[in-house]
Amino acid sequence: MSHRPPAVTVHVGYAVPRAGLPSAISFRRWVAAALHGARRRKPAELAIRIVGADEGRALNRDYRGKDYATNVLSFPAELPPGIDLPLIGDLAICAPVVLREAAEQAKPARNHWAHLTVHGVLHLLGHDHIEARQAEAMEALETRILATLGIADPYQL
Repeated sequence: MSHRPPAVTVHVGYAVPRAGLPSAISFRRWVAAALHGARRRKPAELAIRIVGADEGRALNRDYRGKDYATNVLSFPAELPPGIDLPLIGDLAICAPVVLREAAEQAKPARNHWAHLTVHGVLHLLGHDHIEARQAEAMEALETRILATLGIADPYQL
């Protein structure tokens, strides 16, 4: 009997010019790695929207009460009881913030995109970093997942 990985559907939308940004194929690969690393065994579906600074700021302000653009926002699916769909939620990733942070941290932009995608997917699956112990566990999981993609520990600057 064959053990195929569960189906992963990723819808990627670009609200900014795509030049120099990762392709939808890259985002799908990073999402699949995150789901595999988090041991999700069921099919999963999510949307990723790549946004500019204005939209990123508006989303962060409206949903988190913080009036600035942040790197990634996660919106877990809130399905009614009894509805069993593979939808896990949506991510909004702010392109100018990702690129600025990568430059500030002297890391390849592509690696930072991968890290924030993995980070956002883990949030959609219920992982968090509010408390120190949660943060350590989530960072360790991110690091293991990124290593499978050939990306060094993003927390070692």
